[in-house]
Amino acid sequence: MTPVAETEEHKALRSAVSALGKRYGRDYLATVVAEGRHPTELWAEAAKLGYLGVNLPEEYGGGGGGIAELSIVLEELGAAGCPLLMLVVSPAICGTVIARFGTAEQKRQWLPGLADGTRTMAFGITEPDAGSNSHRITTTARRDGTDWVLSGRKVFISGVDIADATLIVGRAEDARTGKLKPCLFVVPRETPGFERRQIDMELSSAEKQFELTLDEVRLPADALVGDEDAGLLQLFAGLNPERVMTAAFAIGMGRYAISRAVEYARGRTVWKQPIGAHQAIAHPLAQAHIDLELARLMMQKAAFLYDSGDDIAAGEAANMAKYAAGEACVRAVDQAVHTLGGNGLTREFGLASLITAARVSRIAPVSREMVLNYVSHQSLGLPKSY
Repeated sequence: MTPVAETEEHKALRSAVSALGKRYGRDYLATVVAEGRHPTELWAEAAKLGYLGVNLPEEYGGGGGGIAELSIVLEELGAAGCPLLMLVVSPAICGTVIARFGTAEQKRQWLPGLADGTRTMAFGITEPDAGSNSHRITTTARRDGTDWVLSGRKVFISGVDIADATLIVGRAEDARTGKLKPCLFVVPRETPGFERRQIDMELSSAEKQFELTLDEVRLPADALVGDEDAGLLQLFAGLNPERVMTAAFAIGMGRYAISRAVEYARGRTVWKQPIGAHQAIAHPLAQAHIDLELARLMMQKAAFLYDSGDDIAAGEAANMAKYAAGEACVRAVDQAVHTLGGNGLTREFGLASLITAARVSRIAPVSREMVLNYVSHQSLGLPKSY
């Protein structure tokens, strides 16, 4: 496989997931959100068809693929109007980290359930006072005998209410240097001292956002994922797939918006011919389509590099893909709404809610400004401003 030419298997996967997404569509997701519930029917069917665990090892019930395959699943569901945000978190971040670095028991305990959709995991890294500066994470983990004790706070953590556990990023003292180093811990949902508070968001989404409090949360030794001394490597093993999957989420959303606008522009007639015949309508839509296609190429490159084991190159490409996709998505949604005019703001056409949703891909999981910082000093060699 190369990043620019999809294999026949990838084409078949894309077609099959697209068909699934179209059976549900935007109306299904809008109903789920309005009823305040989760898209359990779509999640269950995607799991039954093997899409949720397509990136996880076959020996644990997965498809044996990688982030390239999982990004196709999310993109096509998004293009159909019914993306599953927890795909970014549960199989992409948590599943990948456990598959690469977990103990044999952690793999046995979690991967089959993550693959078949019967278990989910959330991911907790963002903190109220740290923002995009992961070096300021204050959630700490200290040893107490053979146990670990975690204390701290997390914010904007998706899906904690439905997740069986949350993969928490904390910092533990390095016995050799005395400095704090990142470590990852599996915290089951009902662990004493592990509290959650739902954040009141203006964004309409089936997946809710939470603030977490860890008050002297006691965990057994086997809650630590992987090697205590490889925390940074393990952390970025999850963050790079997160960026690739965020790009897939954005590209799918942008494709959905453009498809609705094109459909409208073909049928809407004001001056004797469809408005799509006018360049003022056609050219901006064509440009938005081009931007989305270019972003997908970078996303495919990032997924290819990551799945090939080149974590360093994948980090650069994943950040670029996330940036390009976020920008392309916002422009696509804006242009789609303007194409429909007043109808673009009605509930009937289902585009107005995407105005807010599209901005998420610019902000999360890392802001576009921090991506530009990364590229300026990592890729271009310019000095840091912070």
